[in-house]
Amino acid sequence: MTVPTSPNRRTKLGALALVCGVASLGVLPTASAENASPAPARSAAPAATTFTDDFNGPAGAAVDGGKWQIETGDNVNNHERQYYTSGNKNAALDGQGNLVITARKENPGNYHCWYGRCEYTSARLNTSGKFTSTYGHVEARMKVPRGQGMWPAFWMLGADIGSVGWPNSGEIDVMENVGFEPSTVHGTLHGPGYSGSGGIGAGYTLPGGEAFADKFHTFAVDWSPNKVTWSVDGRVYQTRTPADLNGKRWVFDKPFFLILNLAVGGYWPGDPDGSTTFPQQLVVDYVRVTGGNVAPSGS
Repeated sequence: MTVPTSPNRRTKLGALALVCGVASLGVLPTASAENASPAPARSAAPAATTFTDDFNGPAGAAVDGGKWQIETGDNVNNHERQYYTSGNKNAALDGQGNLVITARKENPGNYHCWYGRCEYTSARLNTSGKFTSTYGHVEARMKVPRGQGMWPAFWMLGADIGSVGWPNSGEIDVMENVGFEPSTVHGTLHGPGYSGSGGIGAGYTLPGGEAFADKFHTFAVDWSPNKVTWSVDGRVYQTRTPADLNGKRWVFDKPFFLILNLAVGGYWPGDPDGSTTFPQQLVVDYVRVTGGNVAPSGS
């Protein structure tokens, strides 16, 4: 999800030029809860927790600046409609142990987007320069929003994006959901020669028409050398290795940082319509990384 940043942000985060999402469309059949397999048993000795945020704090507080930075601006590359705001305007703790990222149909700051005066605001945050890891179990428990045009995501980018660019940096989408598929989430890899609509991934669908917005679910990847495995609520639905890339380069054996965001509109989800109600919220109970090799801060 490329987000052109404001001028002061471009200096530090101008490398975050990426196209997340559209990749999983039509790549593989969607797995269902019925045919997904249980996650493999963990070793008796639990892996060390290398990153955790339980979002504890008073209602209305901003996220921990020692763990996250807030990106600002619009996103012409995906043709998203929102403007990502700073501070706690659209990303705040709720006082009950959750981070709430809120998308609103508003523009109190008279923000300008690629299409003119912005119609929506939302938030996007990442751990670039604060936390990166190579491998590990990466997990978030979240309740997604609902409605046409909503596009929540939990994902990772290669920390070398500033020097090699996207998609050479690599991108691991742990979870994406688009509003017109309320029962399905997607997990995708992007890299050189398999990015955008050519990403390698699959979807996971809940049974019986249940929507992901109805309650919290746990989204995770188990990431190890030459292997990424996706799960929902502990049920594995796909595993990817270099063999899936048809000779293209595997770029997932290096440090990555985390990203959380809620986009509004764009090429993949389409824009909100008359059926979409606002505000909409991505509610995050926690984000956790266990195991893996943690790089020094700022790498």
